[in-house]
Amino acid sequence: MTMNQIPLVEVTDLKVYFKGSAGILKSRDIKAVDGVSFTISKGETLGIAGESGSGKSTLARSLIGINKPTSGSIAINGTQISSFKNSALRPIRKKLQMVFQDPYDSLDPRFTIFESISEGLQIRNLAKSEIKDEIANLLQTVKLPVSLASRYPKELSGGQRQRVAIARALATKPDLIICDEAVAALDVSVRAQILNLLQDIQQESGISYLFISHDLSTLRYISKNVAIMYAGKIVEIGSSDNVLTHPQHPYTKALISAVPNISGKRGTKIKSVGEPPDPANLPGGCAFNVRCHDVLPQCSIETPKLLLNLNDSKVACHATANNRNSDSSKGGELHV
Repeated sequence: MTMNQIPLVEVTDLKVYFKGSAGILKSRDIKAVDGVSFTISKGETLGIAGESGSGKSTLARSLIGINKPTSGSIAINGTQISSFKNSALRPIRKKLQMVFQDPYDSLDPRFTIFESISEGLQIRNLAKSEIKDEIANLLQTVKLPVSLASRYPKELSGGQRQRVAIARALATKPDLIICDEAVAALDVSVRAQILNLLQDIQQESGISYLFISHDLSTLRYISKNVAIMYAGKIVEIGSSDNVLTHPQHPYTKALISAVPNISGKRGTKIKSVGEPPDPANLPGGCAFNVRCHDVLPQCSIETPKLLLNLNDSKVACHATANNRNSDSSKGGELHV
């Protein structure tokens, strides 16, 4: 991205808090997203990974206005939309679409494929005479035969339904598609086909993706940049190669170590104990400190800042920051 180019998406210090609904949690904020910042340039893909409950889906739903931010800002093409009311969000939402994990749940079973896709075209105010041709073009874009337009979701395979969901998302001519575990429910071979399709569409149209997945190999394949989320915060962010090949945060290392390699064995085991913390009762300091093998005294007291590291990733970790400071004090060059 050049210095004067406005990012497609710019999220700054975004916080999304929810009130507890019962008992002791009633007075506590659940910090689903807690001070998250990132940008997505036009034609690029940002992948987001993390355990269940890390805040990935809440973040995605905040971008399209389903979850209202507690504070912070969201800018789309330079326009701040964080405080927009629903009526003001409508023209913005045309440019932001979502593809969910299970297309059978997101496609109305009473609608034919033609009817499902045509909803997006009506938002564009196309004439009825144009809709049929446009649906044919969209089906061809996602590599489905036009003859499927008269069928219902139950008559299609899982991969075909997901292609229909992508076609429906493309119908509004969006700038960004948010893929929330969009290939997680598919067989491995079908998953690869969908990922290749998304890349083809990106190359042809210049569309951007926010791609949420628990599968790191998927993110490595499709994402230029990757953010790792834990307990509502980004703990590491950078290029896909840097983050997934040379991880710096202990949590990122633990995620990668849990992935089986081609021999069926897991990688070098990184010690990470226990379950993710209760979002309504997070530990003090770094939320990962109760599970971390590199924990320092300050980790339970002070929340680490997301700082630029030696490999040009940003990492929120006291231990990593100490190592970086130690290396720089030995005369090494710090690239910033």
